[in-house]
Amino acid sequence: MKKHTSLLTLASALIVSLAGWSAPTAAADKPIKVGVMLPFSGVYAALGDAGRNGMKLALEQHADKLHGRNIEFIEMDTEARPDRAPEIATSLMSQKKADFIIGPVHSGVAMGMLKVLRNKKPVVIIPNAGANAATGPWCAPNVFRTSFSAWQPSYPMGKAALDKGYKKVVTMSWNYGFGKESLAAFEESFKAGGGKVLKKIMVPFPKTEFQSYITDIASLKPDAVFVFFAGGGAVKFVKDYNAMGLSGKIPLLGSGFLTEGTLTAQGDAAEGVITGLHYADGLDNPANHAFRADYEKAFGKPADLYAVQGYDTGLLIAMAVDQLKGNISDQGKLIQTMESLTIPSPRGDFTFSRAHNPIQTIYLRTVENGENRVIGVAAEALEDPARGCKMK
Repeated sequence: MKKHTSLLTLASALIVSLAGWSAPTAAADKPIKVGVMLPFSGVYAALGDAGRNGMKLALEQHADKLHGRNIEFIEMDTEARPDRAPEIATSLMSQKKADFIIGPVHSGVAMGMLKVLRNKKPVVIIPNAGANAATGPWCAPNVFRTSFSAWQPSYPMGKAALDKGYKKVVTMSWNYGFGKESLAAFEESFKAGGGKVLKKIMVPFPKTEFQSYITDIASLKPDAVFVFFAGGGAVKFVKDYNAMGLSGKIPLLGSGFLTEGTLTAQGDAAEGVITGLHYADGLDNPANHAFRADYEKAFGKPADLYAVQGYDTGLLIAMAVDQLKGNISDQGKLIQTMESLTIPSPRGDFTFSRAHNPIQTIYLRTVENGENRVIGVAAEALEDPARGCKMK
């Protein structure tokens, strides 16, 4: 057996307690155990680090709401590998006895961990993975999400395209679950409003040779193009789209991940790209201003969407513990308390749907001078339809 298959290599199950937190009474002598299933190495390491940083910042800032309880973090590196998810989840639940399990980034890892954790003792909080199933057919009372479903950022963009007068579009994505769900959500609202999809282009994942597809788009002469790409793929697509002369001729729209965390690498090629997402760096509200200043002071770098989602995870834990005066032993009461909360997020306040997905605003953004500038609201208080969820 290869060495990397052992749990011993899963980030060595790093256990950290927040410094300076002490239990002043015998009633608070047991720590609250927070298992963390995030990628700390590999392609998504920066996303995992940002999520962890945000969560810890929130818990440190709200230590006075924990009623004397220590927080003990048990961190395990998923490396964004779905095959590891059941093993790690089992360890955190059965061996480490975690009260909360936080993760993951990757939707494939989310499906693997939920196979183990749905309807079990730990409360699961998903700070990024957007697979629709997590709060759809696989919903469960003990599973919450502080991020988004794949449906949420893309669905409002169909109407946004129609509002701009775009009647005929080409859609394009990598051919994998999240990409398919994103295009389906866009097409749902776009077609309902009378729009026509001239062609849907599905690119083998993780291929980034886009030139032949862009040539095809140019020949079809659509009113606009809607895509889902993220990370390095988003950088390459936007640069190729611009280099082949389509920028300024055929408007480019996308799920917000097209320009989230990618603008520096995309440079001038991203100017004018329009996206929808539940956050933008420049949101003008007091919670966002304070959060961004505190995050940069604490970690020496700007906050991003992934840090916000981690921060809101920490807020959710702290607010629930506060409401229960430190006693989270009754899972039913804990879940009911979490369901009732309004989270004062940097993205704007949000509540939870019956499937425990955020009911949140999706902002319409355009790239201007290298920044995602909010130009409107694509959808306010948008609730994922949670198709297939049987939870009451």
